[in-house]
Amino acid sequence: PAVIHLLCSFLEKYINMRCNFNGTLLISVLPPVLFTEFLFGVLGNGLALWIFCFHARPWKSSTVLLFNLAMADFLLNMALPFRAIYYISDIQWKFGHALCNICLFMLAMNRSGSTFFLMAIAVDRYMRVVHPHHPINSLSISKAMCGALAIWLLTISLTVHVFNLKHINTTRCESFMVDTEMHHNLNWHKFEFLFSFYVPLLVVLYCTFHIVGHLRRRQLAQQAKMKKALWFIVVVAVLFIICYLPSNIAQLVIWIQTKHLASKLPDTEACSALEDLTIVFFVTISLTYFNSVLDPAVYYLSSPTFKNIYRKVLRLSQADTDKSTERKTRETGSQTLSQL
Repeated sequence: PAVIHLLCSFLEKYINMRCNFNGTLLISVLPPVLFTEFLFGVLGNGLALWIFCFHARPWKSSTVLLFNLAMADFLLNMALPFRAIYYISDIQWKFGHALCNICLFMLAMNRSGSTFFLMAIAVDRYMRVVHPHHPINSLSISKAMCGALAIWLLTISLTVHVFNLKHINTTRCESFMVDTEMHHNLNWHKFEFLFSFYVPLLVVLYCTFHIVGHLRRRQLAQQAKMKKALWFIVVVAVLFIICYLPSNIAQLVIWIQTKHLASKLPDTEACSALEDLTIVFFVTISLTYFNSVLDPAVYYLSSPTFKNIYRKVLRLSQADTDKSTERKTRETGSQTLSQL
């Protein structure tokens, strides 16, 4: 009995130090956002995968990176309807503990995978523009696939811990919880969330600034080919920052504020003071999934093949989609994809 009493006291303390929020705003805001991201993400990335598989021939090393980015985005989209239903059901998870962890793992793995593949694409473009004669620019498809596999293995190793998450409240399915005791508040999952953004961010910014500086020094920015390369890397950097920066800033602010409030206020008051900030975090983390909707813009800029097929499917201007142009872009599209 004494052991049971001690265990119950520990669990009670642990539950009390974890903040639970009513999430009224999340229930009304997130479902339409998540369903919109799912719809356009599946359409955009599904179309991109179709182009990669049936039109982008032959593949080059950069094609492998773009294909894996599209795959990461597509797999992430598959988990979004479950999250939307979760919020529609007043934040009540109805699919069981196992599917909860699978869903959270899919989100974490593919969100991190997207950031690392965007980083790899930025490095690839940096090497082709700044160091065009480096041997890495002539990687074979098999070596490029090994590199992509290494990125997936890194991503999985960083996020597989999600399967060990324990949800004390069985109706909740969250991987991010605010703990009023600081030694619980910065766990591996939150560290991985921050690491998989700030490391790729530094690399993407480094590549972007060096490409811009290189083109300006050589006065090549106005040449058509180099102008496309410049636009490409700038779009990658802008999408990366817009989609991922707000949620990461919110996570850092929550960690700092928790440390500040937990030392001054009781648990219940500390949780109340953190509620608005936590809601902001959950909204911004849902907006990170818009990256999977916007990434097709990266593919659009990567090759005339994508431009012409997108225009044909969306029934836009047919100036660039006549038969001769389409035949030409099919023959040269993959070469442009890897060289621009």
